[in-house]
Amino acid sequence: MTVLIVGGSGYLGTELARQGGAVGRDTAATFHTRPRETPGVSWHRLDLRDPGRLEEVLDETDPGAVINASSGDADWAVTAEGGMRLARAAARRGIRLVHVSTDAVFSGGRDAYDETCLPDPLTPYGAAKATAETAVRLLCPDAVVARTSLILGDGRSEHERLVHGLAAGTRRGVLFTDDVRCPVHVRDLAAALWELTRSDRAGVFHLAGPQAVSRHELGTLIARRDGLDASRLAAGRRADTRLPGGLRIVLDGRARRRRLATRLRGVGEFLSP
Repeated sequence: MTVLIVGGSGYLGTELARQGGAVGRDTAATFHTRPRETPGVSWHRLDLRDPGRLEEVLDETDPGAVINASSGDADWAVTAEGGMRLARAAARRGIRLVHVSTDAVFSGGRDAYDETCLPDPLTPYGAAKATAETAVRLLCPDAVVARTSLILGDGRSEHERLVHGLAAGTRRGVLFTDDVRCPVHVRDLAAALWELTRSDRAGVFHLAGPQAVSRHELGTLIARRDGLDASRLAAGRRADTRLPGGLRIVLDGRARRRRLATRLRGVGEFLSP
């Protein structure tokens, strides 16, 4: 069975493609600007705003499953309409769909969110992701919607590069002490998504780390792991800014994670020095 990774040149998509190619799975992946050099993976240019090209890529790869790891941020045409377009095509062709979503679909009004909680987004990005989720669940009842949080762990994520820039003085800014998430290692997340893709499980899964930390706490852990001066990381409160979105968003995936063989490590474990 060929598995097509949509958004394969992104941060998560790159790791998904690497894991697929490394174990000899029949893996195809899409890119928007330029492909990665990943052994064992075929690459196909795709813009989710182009319905004709989407059909061509599906014809070329004939996948049995698709992992949608694309990230169009707040671009409605990519994130919402593109996700809906892919769900329609998967339903029509009988393709298994694993759709990667985000904790940004929630407002932060609860202490924690389990898989039964309905989206209540506060930002355009969260609204676009919530719309795509709804389309997937309506059109593809056998699909998986996998919500996740901050993705990092191998030194190449935006979060880790930001901390290095702040510590070196090449970037300006603060890390918020009141902005709380549940970071997950990119390798753990990709492995869990592959496990779900190759299973017959369906529904919503919260694939985030089990430990909630603030952005500043996360930055301090990254700095300590990488031998940086954590005292150079300025702290601030997002509540004192006009930035939109929820502050404390904790994904509780304990109930459904028990069904997975893949273990999602907490940030204190995978960022230990």
